[in-house]
Amino acid sequence: MSDGLWRRHDFRALWIGDSISQLGSQLSLVALPVLAVQVLHAREAQLGVLAACETVAFLLVGLPAGAWVDRWHTRRVLVANDLLRALLFASVPVAWWLGLLTLVQLFVVAATVGVCTVFFDVAYQSYLPHLVDGEQLVAGNARLEATRSVAQVAGPAVAGVLLRLVSAPTLIGLDALSFAGSAAFVARIRHRETPPGRDQRRRLRTEMAEGLGFVLRHPLLRRIVACTSLCNLFGSMFFALYPLYLLRDLGLTPSTLGLLWSVAAVGGLAGALLSGRISRRVGEGRAIVLSVLLGAPGLACVPLAALVTGPGRLGLLAVGGFVFFSFTVVYNITQVSFRQRVCPPALLGRMNASVRFIVWGTQPIGALAGGALGAGFGIPVVLWIGVAGAALAALPVLLSPLATARGALD
Repeated sequence: MSDGLWRRHDFRALWIGDSISQLGSQLSLVALPVLAVQVLHAREAQLGVLAACETVAFLLVGLPAGAWVDRWHTRRVLVANDLLRALLFASVPVAWWLGLLTLVQLFVVAATVGVCTVFFDVAYQSYLPHLVDGEQLVAGNARLEATRSVAQVAGPAVAGVLLRLVSAPTLIGLDALSFAGSAAFVARIRHRETPPGRDQRRRLRTEMAEGLGFVLRHPLLRRIVACTSLCNLFGSMFFALYPLYLLRDLGLTPSTLGLLWSVAAVGGLAGALLSGRISRRVGEGRAIVLSVLLGAPGLACVPLAALVTGPGRLGLLAVGGFVFFSFTVVYNITQVSFRQRVCPPALLGRMNASVRFIVWGTQPIGALAGGALGAGFGIPVVLWIGVAGAALAALPVLLSPLATARGALD
């Protein structure tokens, strides 16, 4: 690691802990929809509800989470939410073993894990700038995204193999262990920030308004947020029904689903490794615009796969996933690094929470809409709506100075 990040103990601890939980999370990524479809016999609307439960927390607690995180010790927030997620996921195999598992429990677990994820993600993105030097920020984000992509490559493939040997609830139990392992490593971080004292705090509403106001007033940031919100809205419609489409409509097996997730994640890894080079070559703003425009055709390969038979179908699905996830990761790394660089340190938690409130808050809406539309008009209609929406999401950044900016944004 020539950029010196590996020599930083705190970044190393965060990186290892996050890598463990990311690998485990990929097991649940495959196991949860398989469990819902094949064991609990979920249909389109129920899968939409399950997907909505996973992200509804960003609407419910997204804004105050940032203000709270700015008041608390960040490391404690990370460890506590890792441990809570471990306990929540552990309840799924226990309930299954006792014969008590229901879709309602999956909804509750998904929603509560989502709340933990809100606090963890806000704290995690606010913590990284304190653990690395400013010039290492893009490299740190790229390293974490690359590790995430490696986990996304290995995890679904491993899940697909393990589903032939063990049950989906057992895989979710392994995810619980991964969050416990993540907590153990994050707890080793030495950096201790000093939260403001009670006498320095203002009303929660005032602090929330500062974070949201910074996002909405920044001329480039608000366009990026608009683009991301639309991408997530239509993407959640698309991916809420993606497992059911592959397992039921196309007749693929869970192991094949896991393999396709792995191929897509290889694209994510390629995007993580090339993001810095792309940003330097075309400019930060252009990288954001191009990554959105070039990712949408990858989604179109999924509904088009129904028109192809034999190996060509799997090939088209694999190419589509590779293309979409590679450009999605380039977009994520570039825009997250931009956000972290332009935001004052005291506002990082509230800025990240405000952004996630807006951009992730569209996901439960999209998932519920996708489930309802899928039940009424069929899954292929929803998939094509998702493709069209992902393409239109580029407009806020395409029709802005980002499209012509050659250097780094500020």
